[in-house]
Amino acid sequence: MHIGYARCSTIQQDQDLTAQRAALAGLGVDADRVYTDVGRSGTNRDRPGLREALAALRDGDTLVVTKLDRLARSVRDAADIAAEVENRGAKLSLGGSVHDPHDPMGRLLFNLLSMMSEFEADLIRQRTREGMAVARARGRLRGKTPKLSPAQDRHVAALVAAGESVGEVARLMNIGRATVYRAVGRAKAKETAG
Repeated sequence: MHIGYARCSTIQQDQDLTAQRAALAGLGVDADRVYTDVGRSGTNRDRPGLREALAALRDGDTLVVTKLDRLARSVRDAADIAAEVENRGAKLSLGGSVHDPHDPMGRLLFNLLSMMSEFEADLIRQRTREGMAVARARGRLRGKTPKLSPAQDRHVAALVAAGESVGEVARLMNIGRATVYRAVGRAKAKETAG
């Protein structure tokens, strides 16, 4: 049986995901056997769709991906995933070519592809950092907008200081517990500085 896996890094890349699904169908994967991750980087191994795809593999199955960079963006992750597929008695198909881990030429090509995928990810990160530095220098990159105004920060900190639990304050203010902790931390930092 063929098990498909597709991934795109951002939600805006839904056309890429559609193209991957179509390519997987062309490679013999049934639509109900395709596992996906949307908004997940290939450098992050913690991907629910990948976990489900690997768990669905049985002896004799084939994990099918359109390209290696959809599966992993590092040499180590690619090797670990390929080893896990092999340990399950399954095969790995990259764009229709079945990876043979016992063939020296197959291992060489697999390693070259995974090195190129990791290199491409490194270049993307470098260009992003450079673009952010330019935007910051021009005053266009200001960071994430805080969820709470300074007045709301003070109010949240005052509620916690008055004995309200973090969970209760989060529920009352309709915010996450982490936001409450950050507000309390900012209030303590201001007290210490002032």
